[in-house]
Amino acid sequence: MRKSNNIPAFSALLVSAVLGLAGCKGGDKAPAGPGGPPAPEVTVAPAHTRVVSAREEFPGRLEAVDRVDVRSRVTGYIEAVHFQQGQDVRKGDLLVTIDPRPYQARLQRAEGDLAAIQSRMELARLELGRAEKLLSSQATSQRDVDERAAAVKDLEASARSARAAVDAARLDLSYTRVTAPISGRAGRFDITAGNLVQAEAPEPAILTTIVAVNPVYVSFEVDEATFVRFGLQGASRRKMPVEFALAGETGFPRHATLQFVDNRVDPGTGSVRARAIVDNADGSLTPGLFARVRISDPAGEQAAVLVPDRAIGTDQDRKFVLVVGADKKASYRPVKTGAAMDGDRIVREGLREGEQVIVNGLLRVRPGQVVNAKPEAVAPPAPLPPAQNEEKRAEAKAPETKPADAKPAGSKK
Repeated sequence: MRKSNNIPAFSALLVSAVLGLAGCKGGDKAPAGPGGPPAPEVTVAPAHTRVVSAREEFPGRLEAVDRVDVRSRVTGYIEAVHFQQGQDVRKGDLLVTIDPRPYQARLQRAEGDLAAIQSRMELARLELGRAEKLLSSQATSQRDVDERAAAVKDLEASARSARAAVDAARLDLSYTRVTAPISGRAGRFDITAGNLVQAEAPEPAILTTIVAVNPVYVSFEVDEATFVRFGLQGASRRKMPVEFALAGETGFPRHATLQFVDNRVDPGTGSVRARAIVDNADGSLTPGLFARVRISDPAGEQAAVLVPDRAIGTDQDRKFVLVVGADKKASYRPVKTGAAMDGDRIVREGLREGEQVIVNGLLRVRPGQVVNAKPEAVAPPAPLPPAQNEEKRAEAKAPETKPADAKPAGSKK
């Protein structure tokens, strides 16, 4: 039986047809190159210029203006605790009483010693006076007078020492009443009544901690570039507004006054410590809370280039964008960024107005790769509140008023 020679030709024709159909299906995607996979599809948006007030954001933390660890200055057993944990206290309020009886006894003994010395000193002065009279009549010797004068001086010195002992004993007795050194909010109290506190220990126990809560500081660190650009080293810092927000708050609803900027840049971090002060009369701000801090350039509004915030990528310690050029290739562009504004991010260096940056698909693209770029869809306007919707409907139903000399559309002269 004779074999047909048309089978190889038919197979080649079938393969060509299959490849042709595959080529037709992929015709709507730009090829990455001859014989390569289709270019990845990305969304791009143009960098645009807008007049903004230059702002920078920094992490910060609330700090107490005053903070004191309350410790006992004398050793003894706690007799009573006169405050509640977390209570607001005023300077001088009694917090803790330590058993005063040992210190009362010491004070009484010191006062008794002083009284005895004073009595002997009065007698010594009388005897010195008699000896001086006898010396004038040659009834006693000069040596006897000198000895009595020395005895008076010795007793006077002893009296001064005894007075100091009385003062020390009285001071120790006063320390048995532990009072608040500042006004503020008391912390926890772990040492309860009946426990022994030792003032002579290498690290005396902390009875409680008091922090001042009105006003409070908002502390943050400013990078070196912002420090120079905003003129924080000069007098302009006095009129610089400071805004901040706590965790969970949107925007920057709270306002503070810049109070302090450090006199040196930390060479290790390249930042400068700054501090603002804010009134806290209602006690709603607690020291230690995290805060987002924003400062504004005293120079006012300036033109800036912005891109959608999601177009900014992070490469270790650098920020970058992927720019799509006229050749449809993505190029890596390092940028220096500023503050975020309404979903956009200020780009201070590295980008020009009108350049197309990739906003979706950053992870699918490599620098130098051809991409299928599509413009980002503009979001529809947000729906109006019900009241405004009713006004719009009323305006639509109202008949349009025309000038008296107006003619209907399509009428001929």
